Amino acid sequence: MGIDPTPAEHNGTGVGRRDLIKRSAALGLVSVPAMGFLSACASSGGSDQKKAEAGEKSDKNPLAVNESAKLDFVLFDGGFGKEYAEDAIKVYKKAYPKATVKFTPTQKIQSTLQPRFNGGNPPDLIDNSGAEQMDMGVLVGKNQLADLTPLLDAPSIDDPSRTVRDTLRPGIVEMGQFDGEKVWILYYAYTVYGNWYSQKALDSLDTEYPQTWDDMIAVCKKAKKKGMAGWTYAGKYPYYIPFAMSPMIAKVGGVEVLDAIDNLEPNAWKHPAVKTVFEAWYQLFKDGHILKGTPGLDHIQSQTAWAKGQALFIPNGSWVENESANVMPADFDLAVSAPPGIDSSDKMPFGTIWASGGEPFIVPAKAANAPGGMEQLRIMLSRESSKSFTAKVKSLTALNGKEATEGIELTPGLKSGVEALELAKTNVVNPRMQDWYVQLQKEKIGTACLGEMMAGRLTPVETIKKIQKFADEAAKDDSIKHYKHQ
Repeated sequence: MGIDPTPAEHNGTGVGRRDLIKRSAALGLVSVPAMGFLSACASSGGSDQKKAEAGEKSDKNPLAVNESAKLDFVLFDGGFGKEYAEDAIKVYKKAYPKATVKFTPTQKIQSTLQPRFNGGNPPDLIDNSGAEQMDMGVLVGKNQLADLTPLLDAPSIDDPSRTVRDTLRPGIVEMGQFDGEKVWILYYAYTVYGNWYSQKALDSLDTEYPQTWDDMIAVCKKAKKKGMAGWTYAGKYPYYIPFAMSPMIAKVGGVEVLDAIDNLEPNAWKHPAVKTVFEAWYQLFKDGHILKGTPGLDHIQSQTAWAKGQALFIPNGSWVENESANVMPADFDLAVSAPPGIDSSDKMPFGTIWASGGEPFIVPAKAANAPGGMEQLRIMLSRESSKSFTAKVKSLTALNGKEATEGIELTPGLKSGVEALELAKTNVVNPRMQDWYVQLQKEKIGTACLGEMMAGRLTPVETIKKIQKFADEAAKDDSIKHYKHQ
């Protein structure tokens, strides 16, 4: 499986391809976002359920959980499975032995929960993922979600001197925001995007990973002499290309260039950094460093060709390790690196990478036991629960620091992802176009523009002009909910 190849009919309200991609980091189950707008979701035709009385707040119970209140937890049972959640529930029940926990794993989130939202009796915690994911923008816009600020400001399980907020990876809190400072979503998984390759193949070329574009072209020339293309990508779904291209734009021109693009600012795509990066990528086509036939390959076909050694690099996310496991040689030695820059004039250092959260957890505003739902999330963000998740499903979590993976035998791709994040330090970018304007990103920027450029049917200048036109149209479209970086 992979990213849903079907364009999203979506109004840009925050759900979409990227949210779901990251949910399945490294596991390969990247489900399709639900396209229904759930307009009925906020009708609340029934009477609201009674909320549990608050418990006694203490150091061990900072969210004032009612120790005997029932906890109702609905989990998307997909690529990550349910075992990690069941382990965390055991910890909750140990802390609150008088409480009963109703745990419902399902792949039918929308059809299971929409009637409950309509009736005013939603569960206390939801993993809102999968093909039937409820539209986040509608849930937020219709005041259906609880603000998770109390959770974020609560002391963390392992170190009460630090809040939960302090323990999270860069960008996690911001991803859960829409307009303003309130946080509506806690993304639990964490995906690393970039240039994926076989370290064994790179070693066979007697070279190191390139840090500048001249070095990249030199590596591609070496690969070509050995009968290997420098690059391939999902030609049928070229919205994979930004996984490597977007952080490269930030590296060259600064993160403010990506922010302007996300904000749909006039002429944002005409920034010199965009032109520089587009011309660099176009050189791959002009110099014959793209695997022949790539524009006609889907995500699985391109990954398979790459895994079989037909191409050295592929732009992708950390789910590729599991998704290509059945075709990847045992000695492949999977690795990921941040994109190279151009030269010493780049605004950000080498190592600047795109990494961000997935697997969105929410607490409904009308939950009977919202503190219990938040407490369950607080437990899941402990080192014990986080390491359990990583060990079982080969994905990082939102918990930051070496403690999150300490003692776990990491797979090659996951180990490389951790090293890439350590190299990046604070230079981690998180473009929001994929969340805010899904159709614009997939159909127009990706398929109609980047795909055409990399196939040689548009020049970089023509591509920029076309993308800017699409972005301007989206900015003027009153039917689209518009977002801005805070």
